[in-house]
Amino acid sequence: MSADHVFYGSRLDATEISATLEHLFETNLQNELDDGERPTPICIWGTHGIGKTRLVQDFAKKNGWILTYCAPAQFEEMGDLHGLPMRMDPDPEVVGDEYTVYLPPEWVPKEEGPGILLLDDLNRSDDRILRGTMQLMQNFEMFAWQLPPKWQIVATANPEGGDYSVTPMDDAMLTRMMHITMVFDVKAWAAWAVNNDIDPRGIAFALTYPETITGQRTTARSLTQFFKQIKHIKDLKGSLDMVTVLANSALDDITVATFLSFVNDNLQQLINPEDILDAPKFAPIKKRLTSLAKGVGDAKRVDRIATICTRLYLHVAKDDYKPNELNSKNLVSFLLHADMPNDLRFSLHRDLVSLGGDRAKMLRDPKLAKAVLGGM
Repeated sequence: MSADHVFYGSRLDATEISATLEHLFETNLQNELDDGERPTPICIWGTHGIGKTRLVQDFAKKNGWILTYCAPAQFEEMGDLHGLPMRMDPDPEVVGDEYTVYLPPEWVPKEEGPGILLLDDLNRSDDRILRGTMQLMQNFEMFAWQLPPKWQIVATANPEGGDYSVTPMDDAMLTRMMHITMVFDVKAWAAWAVNNDIDPRGIAFALTYPETITGQRTTARSLTQFFKQIKHIKDLKGSLDMVTVLANSALDDITVATFLSFVNDNLQQLINPEDILDAPKFAPIKKRLTSLAKGVGDAKRVDRIATICTRLYLHVAKDDYKPNELNSKNLVSFLLHADMPNDLRFSLHRDLVSLGGDRAKMLRDPKLAKAVLGGM
């Protein structure tokens, strides 16, 4: 993040923001039920392409909530916000009984929630439109319409200052909302990517070289776009010309060069979690791990092992994962591998145990317990 950027609220990654939204929404709904108070809107700040919009969309989908998307920056007139006037004449034969009503815009939610009105890139809108949303933030209504019960308002915004073309929010606007700043965390992104069928080779690259995700041209969004384009190219090295063109179309030069080196070094062949857990015999996996761990001289490629550990954890942590006896046996063998650094063994063991239930039971092995305790 640039030192010139102005953010508001705590800096949290995607996982932490999701947990915070859960709390805020639950509290908002309870307050509405108990006291009839309308919810407090929430504004998620963050740089471009970091996943703010997707996070809110995924939250609504996961919880079965209605989502209405609105981009105030596209509004040209106040009528796009509060609605357009319509002349009413109850009795054409009576002079002077005419009056005007405003018809709500088509995007305004009409059914009871729970639901989320997402005001995307709120501070990209014109100052007049931004000021026009103040009543909506305060009372969940405009003079022509109001949000139904059990609706939440979430806004996203780019930081003020720096190179962003945004409309600054004054204190009267800021104090109408709760504020959170979203920061990029590669493990939080990888957890999302695993559950959204992103190319495993792309996930392995991001985990191996997180420093290439600069937040400028290379963002979580542009990486995801690129990985979707290479998903069906089975042999990346054999199609390097096309891969280069696709990478240059989405990423900055440093990330492109690093990814091409990643491909040429055959790092896209890092062992997949499924290969480890479902291996009928562990000996071939053991041999591959030994080969991948080799560095120059006596040095080990700890980065490769660390990436494999992270991907293995994310796979086991998936909601639909169901462990079996073979998985447990292979997981223990993986953790006991001679090239597994003690700190990685302890860290992965701790994270897997924290999952609880059948996943934690996979680690019940005397040799593993001794190895973990001995490495502390």
